[in-house]
Amino acid sequence: MMKRTIGVIILAAAMLGPATLRAQQTLTLEDCRRMAIENNKELDQARTKVEMSEYDKKIAFANYLPNVSATGAYLYNSGDVALIGDDMSKALTTSGTMLQAGLQQKMQTLQQAIASNPAMAAEFMGSPLLQTLIGSLSQTDVSTAINSIGTELDNALHPDLHNIFAGTVSVTQPVFMGGKIVAANKIARLAEELSRAQYDQKYQETLVTVDQDYWQVVSVANKMKLAEAYSDLLHSLEKNVEISVKEGVATKSDELQIKVKANEADMLRTKATNGLHLAKMLLCKEIGLPLDSNITLADESLDAIPAPANGTDKDMETIFNDRPETRSLSLASDIYRNKVNVVRADMLPKVAAVANYVVTNPNIQNGFDKSFKGFFTAGVVVNVPIFHGLEAQNKVRKAKAEARLYDSRLEDARNMIDLQVTKLREERDEAWEKYNMAGNNLSSAEENLRTATVGFEAGVIDANTTLAAQTAWLQAHSEFIDAGIELQMNSVNLMKAQGEYTSDIE
Repeated sequence: MMKRTIGVIILAAAMLGPATLRAQQTLTLEDCRRMAIENNKELDQARTKVEMSEYDKKIAFANYLPNVSATGAYLYNSGDVALIGDDMSKALTTSGTMLQAGLQQKMQTLQQAIASNPAMAAEFMGSPLLQTLIGSLSQTDVSTAINSIGTELDNALHPDLHNIFAGTVSVTQPVFMGGKIVAANKIARLAEELSRAQYDQKYQETLVTVDQDYWQVVSVANKMKLAEAYSDLLHSLEKNVEISVKEGVATKSDELQIKVKANEADMLRTKATNGLHLAKMLLCKEIGLPLDSNITLADESLDAIPAPANGTDKDMETIFNDRPETRSLSLASDIYRNKVNVVRADMLPKVAAVANYVVTNPNIQNGFDKSFKGFFTAGVVVNVPIFHGLEAQNKVRKAKAEARLYDSRLEDARNMIDLQVTKLREERDEAWEKYNMAGNNLSSAEENLRTATVGFEAGVIDANTTLAAQTAWLQAHSEFIDAGIELQMNSVNLMKAQGEYTSDIE
């Protein structure tokens, strides 16, 4: 809404000129609060941190879920892979030749034995079947077939692994991580609440600053109106004294004294006017308007500073729960207590279920065949820490010490808040008494001024007495304005101290 308003103002300025840009705006306290919240950069940054903490919580929750990943790889090998040595490879490829040579040698030996033995030679010559068998064995060639088989075996033992393709899909499901995932999720949730509490604190600080600047403008505006009224009174008295001097009723000294007071009143009005301009510039800065914006506050036109409504005093426990400072410290303490569980988990066993699907080329299940083939694997992984220089134990002790530190800070903050609230409540009571007394004094001063003015005009009261009545009226009116502003400021500070400013964040 604020951005659209500023955009309309800039467009109107471009079309109608600077006079339109400085058109007067009347703002209420709620308007100023809203504009300050919409334009505060630090508040916007705190809101972004809340958004970031929400993502951190979702990231922590993701650790409960399975982790699925896919991996692919290609590898080129410049050299061959051999499962046997060169001697064995040579023996396999020439095994047929060696066998053929041995067979021929055996056949020659057999033929020599037959020829050297007449009985065997006679039987051999008388048996056509035996002659055919021995002749066939002598002419048989087994080297080609056996060499071919040996070559195939050698090729199988020298697989082609120049180009290797591999891929895997892995699934890992945490089963027990020593409580680290549970503790990390608690920390993420607490961290989100902490960021919200820090946003609430900045939100309250923004509202308090705007409220104080708003009432400061109202105070200075009333002081300016008072200065103008006082100046008018003195100038009116100055004219009456001039007439009295001419008539011989008053002295020249009285006339000079009134002139001095009138000049002082004019200077006071000038200072009040400048002070109002500066106070409005400061407010414009807080609510995101150009510093030279012509603004008027709704409470400027009131005849008196409005007294704040009396709220109900809350008990201290409720205040502690509502104050973002104590909530932040309490959450920080809880975070470090859960951090103890996180670091303690490093000393406990960790269990995870794993499953993989692996595919390769060459196919390792079929003799390194040039084809893709996959297989499944599944199992459980257990990691048991044994010793690492007492690192985990020292981390646990450190986390416990940090938790104690924030517990101590929380207790100190509670005591300070208790003292602050008590002090502000007492100041509120004193401010009300001062406000009522200032109101009574103002009534008396106004009556005294009225009586003195009537008496002076009737010639029964001198100029000094009338001047004193006007000065007393100025002081009483100024004290009444200060008392009203003090009440408003005390109300603002007490509301913050009691945690009554509510944040706009969901």
